Amino acid sequence: MLPEQTFLRIPGPTPIPPSVQRTMSQPMIGHRNQETKDLLQTIKPKLKPVFGTEQDVLILSGSGTAGLEAAVVNAVQPDEAVLVIVTGAFGDRFVKICEEYEIAVHRYDVQWGEAVSPEAIAAYLADHPDIKTVFATYCETSTGVLNPIKELAHVVHQNTDALFIVDGVSCVGGIQTEMDTWGIDILVTGSQKAMMLPAGLTFVAVSERAWRVIEENERPAFYLDLKRYRDQLANNSTPFTPAISLLFGLEQVLTMLEEEGLNQVYERHQMMKDMTRAAFRALDIPLLTSDEAASPTVTAIKPNDFKAEALRNILKSKFGLATAGGQQHLKGQIFRIGHMGYCSPADVLQTISIIETALHKIGKSIELGKGTKAAQETLLKVDV
Repeated sequence: MLPEQTFLRIPGPTPIPPSVQRTMSQPMIGHRNQETKDLLQTIKPKLKPVFGTEQDVLILSGSGTAGLEAAVVNAVQPDEAVLVIVTGAFGDRFVKICEEYEIAVHRYDVQWGEAVSPEAIAAYLADHPDIKTVFATYCETSTGVLNPIKELAHVVHQNTDALFIVDGVSCVGGIQTEMDTWGIDILVTGSQKAMMLPAGLTFVAVSERAWRVIEENERPAFYLDLKRYRDQLANNSTPFTPAISLLFGLEQVLTMLEEEGLNQVYERHQMMKDMTRAAFRALDIPLLTSDEAASPTVTAIKPNDFKAEALRNILKSKFGLATAGGQQHLKGQIFRIGHMGYCSPADVLQTISIIETALHKIGKSIELGKGTKAAQETLLKVDV
């Protein structure tokens, strides 16, 4: 491989479009100047459709985890009980954040690799009427599971007065998201996934219902106080110094999403998922999740006759292809392929072809080209 040639196929950070890189390299401007106000005024309406909301989407400088913590700090009173649905490592992170603030956590664990059942959550809520907030993960990055957020929102609001807070970090911008219609009260994502930016921004959208709860919350907050961001954004400003270069890039990302069309963006991600899964089925290499539970943004593979880390090492050292490994108890057992953001079916074809070659190098007996052919055929079924 060439010394500086890398292929980033992890579920974040993801590749940055060249036009976004160019935009981020423009000269710096003052964060309290009119130029920044104009920039935010342009960004605000373009962010709303990505979230499926009429609310202004708050922009914080920080990672996605900062947005998750902000949701907890602002929406949960110190003496309230919450339910956290855990389908992987990032559901577990929500638990840790809540516990750090000494919140009474009801933890509902789902086997890693499976999506949560809305009916099971409805039953759990019926048995625990004290729960004031429900936390869920839209795409569980650690397993490649997409949880049924629309249906979960329905059962939460049908059975309780609880807020429904969603971690959308590894999928918003890559899959259909209808915050207002579905009934999500707080939705969080980060810049470095389907939003095609470097890490450093987190986005938080808040429903009117959630704002009423936040206004009454006595828990103190400073940098993560969402009311400050709401009030300043109304004036096209931020309460603290924003990441200006990332805002330049964000404007270009939103322009790209508009030009492609959000429905086309979602169809592209669905196609890349289908191609990837078809390839590994053709190679007879097990997938961690079912088709019904699989995310359009990341695929988890659980090999049963070769070591996942051996393959990942060859992919990185010989071909410059970066994939992700497993987390927590899945460490060493799975590998994950990100296909989100600035990624196309052509990238998937290249990735599968490289993986087939690497499998051959580690001694896995396969028919070279079989996985690539399956991905090609999947693409050709709709792209003729």
